[in-house]
Amino acid sequence: MTSPEFRNIPSFREYLDILAEVGDIVYIDDELNTNLEVGAAIRYCAENEYSAPLFSNFERRYKSRILGNPAGLTKIGYRWQRPLLSLGIDVWEHPLTAVRKMASVRKREGIKPTIVTEACVQDHVLLGDDANLDDFPIPLIHDGDGGRYANTWGTIVVQSPDGRWTNWSIARVMKAGPHKMAGMLRPAQDVGKIHAMWKELGQDMPFAIVQGCAPDIPFVCAMGLPSGHSEVDYIGALRGKPVQVVNCKTVPLTVPADAEVVIEGTVSNTETLPEGPMGEYAGYISGTTRNWPAMSITAITYRDDPIWPVVSAGKPVEEDHTAIGISYSAECLHRLTDAGLPVSDVWLQPESALNMLIISVHQDWRSKFYSSSTAVLTRAIASVALQPKVGFWATRVMVVDSDIDITDLRDVSWAFSTRCHPAYGQLAIENQHVTPLHVMYKPSELVDGATKTAYDCLLGDKETRPISTAFDKNFSEDIKSKIISVVDKSKGVR
Repeated sequence: MTSPEFRNIPSFREYLDILAEVGDIVYIDDELNTNLEVGAAIRYCAENEYSAPLFSNFERRYKSRILGNPAGLTKIGYRWQRPLLSLGIDVWEHPLTAVRKMASVRKREGIKPTIVTEACVQDHVLLGDDANLDDFPIPLIHDGDGGRYANTWGTIVVQSPDGRWTNWSIARVMKAGPHKMAGMLRPAQDVGKIHAMWKELGQDMPFAIVQGCAPDIPFVCAMGLPSGHSEVDYIGALRGKPVQVVNCKTVPLTVPADAEVVIEGTVSNTETLPEGPMGEYAGYISGTTRNWPAMSITAITYRDDPIWPVVSAGKPVEEDHTAIGISYSAECLHRLTDAGLPVSDVWLQPESALNMLIISVHQDWRSKFYSSSTAVLTRAIASVALQPKVGFWATRVMVVDSDIDITDLRDVSWAFSTRCHPAYGQLAIENQHVTPLHVMYKPSELVDGATKTAYDCLLGDKETRPISTAFDKNFSEDIKSKIISVVDKSKGVR
């Protein structure tokens, strides 16, 4: 196989073909309705790490099929193979390979997209009243959701009024009727910032929502690049070649040419519609019904026999956790190393519903850092890691030595329980911005800022460092090699 650094990223349709080849997709032919049954099936598959379910038989005939768990974990083959395949990385690689790859690309120049004149995503074009969401299987996902969610894994494309900043992102968008949607366009997020620019001009904001992009695109949309940066240019650098895009039919935007479905329209600068609550990534039905900007649909385009990806957000691990976990870890790793901190790896732990940010440091960090205090280093790392945007999700930061596999729950639990002093190892980080989806905080903290915690799990100096009993650390290479050979032979492993 080719190097993971240079493999071309397939389209969404080609990605599904690859999943079929490795046996990590299951075809659901029994009829299920879009009123909770499809959402329940996706959630069941996510929680049990089953193959990605592809649904084609609903209570009525729709224009598309549904794929659930597009980048979830699996018991078939390699556990992280869907996220790794999404990023063009060999399935047997360690998940931190994806983090390091995405972080390294941040140092490269972006590659501008190429505009094409014909695209499969425009094989079929619905305009005006014909652009009807009722023709697509948009599910009621959770029992308790405020409505059917038209966007859970799709890319929202918007552009600043002067055309200098194009932003690709993911945010939940609820169907509000056949031709209307309500989008959670938070003012602090880039899509909200750009909407505010249009609103200041008294104009509606053009948008496009793209379903079924190439599998690397949602990861980059979830990355938290600095405001003003172009996700599509970064994707070009990630691939080593430009993204092919096509002009929309009714709005002045471009979208990925090989996508499955595109919804075009405008976001009102005055009209709002109720949205929520929704079952969210933290594992709970979060929030209340709130008014968000109304999104009016002007066109829907799609390819032959399209497939609409759906995430049933909730108890970890699902796509919110894999995509944000990898991409935010990469952005955080870039910022920490760019700040000169002796950091080796970063992992926004998916199993914690993205609350625990685990950071490992090189064991020779004392020669690279101005202080020999583990608490001082931990606080310095946390101050960068919890900066706006990159620290949006995490409520806790754990700093460990690089002998810990920060993706391994057993290793992390061992480090936390044996290396973090119960009283002196916890450092309060005050006045931090938190998302309203963090259910542990009081309402006042969501407005005024809240406390996050950093955990100092670093061992002492080399002279006082305790000797590990772990097989990999405690024995010589000769003994380890012999024992591996003997034991594997007795197990029938060759």
